[in-house]
Amino acid sequence: MLVKRLFNIILMLFLLLLPSHVFAQPAKPSQSFNEFLKSFEQVATQAGIHKSTYQRATKNLSIDRSIPNLVRSQPEFTTPIWTYMAKRVSKSRITRGRIAMSKNSKLFEQIKLKYGVDPAILGAIWGMETDYGAVLGHKNLIKPIIPSLATLLYQHRIRHKQDAQEFIAALRLVQDYGWSSDRLVGSWAGAIGHTQIIASALIKHRSDGDNDGEINPHTSLADALATSAKYLLFMGYKPNTDWGFEVELPKNFNYTLASRTNMKPISFFTLRGIIRVGGRKFSNLNEPVFLYIPAGKNGPKFLMTQNYLVLKSYNFSDSYALSVAHLTDRLKGSSAFIASWPTKTKFPNLEQRIIIQKKLKQLGYYKGDIDGRLGPISSQAYQSFQLKNNIVADGFITLQSYDLLKN
Repeated sequence: MLVKRLFNIILMLFLLLLPSHVFAQPAKPSQSFNEFLKSFEQVATQAGIHKSTYQRATKNLSIDRSIPNLVRSQPEFTTPIWTYMAKRVSKSRITRGRIAMSKNSKLFEQIKLKYGVDPAILGAIWGMETDYGAVLGHKNLIKPIIPSLATLLYQHRIRHKQDAQEFIAALRLVQDYGWSSDRLVGSWAGAIGHTQIIASALIKHRSDGDNDGEINPHTSLADALATSAKYLLFMGYKPNTDWGFEVELPKNFNYTLASRTNMKPISFFTLRGIIRVGGRKFSNLNEPVFLYIPAGKNGPKFLMTQNYLVLKSYNFSDSYALSVAHLTDRLKGSSAFIASWPTKTKFPNLEQRIIIQKKLKQLGYYKGDIDGRLGPISSQAYQSFQLKNNIVADGFITLQSYDLLKN
């Protein structure tokens, strides 16, 4: 029920600003960028954007030619999780994070007292998103988001409904909250400030962390941390609860129990032989968790709480969420994971990943989009295939999976 409630919240957030009838196809193959902008004006005005605001914001707007490649090459979806984490939870980032948090210790404590959010989680998000603010002055990385969001929407990627929401949210920041188009800067995907909060979340959860009468998560770390803390609470964050625990599984374990759609108390798993690594003990056997096996039977395994899913809602990628979770612990002084990653594993390319999804769909296991992104839905489908064919059902999709399905 906790997971279902969380995903209902996520869905609600996605649909927050726009009614369903305005989610028509935003771009046609024959349309130019300028033609698209003109056609989308009606959608924007139906969502409450004044015609004058829209026309000023889109006047002389040009397409961002870097966007399509950035979408295709997102490391969260194209890089093995251990490679992704090694780069983002490095010794240098851990050290710099501890220094940055120490310099701002009073601010982090104030945020904790007000919102109950673990300072280390906010510090980890800060480090992951902008390297503790270091990238905010990088003009190639941080630039006006209205052109970026308009380009994303014009590209009509799978997330076009969310792109429409964020584009209109950015226009609302200009119209209703006094931001100028030039001042409204962020990443190519439209995320803003130290902790890279999306425009729709900024509107709903904007908080004046430094009490100066102005809310700007780009120029104020206090505003960014307060806004992100409020956002995490909205998404279901539970204060004083760990994100999860690294665990060991007994031999001949039933891997089909690794499902995030049905959380169970920790005691359910301990009765089936699961223990914490390093002889550590669970403090609350009643805590609802799910078993997560990101790299199959030969990699680290985890029992994850609702707070892990909250991190995943911040960026819908397990690589990202686990990196934030691990960086949280490292900032507190914890060591690296005990189990090793299967770094010699070979993975299918994009074309092969698409074929894997098509084969799984043909066999009746997969019900998601054919997009080559191998997330939880693909993993669960492959797990069902493994179970049917007497293979250890860990749901871990590799190049060998492609060979099995192709044949």
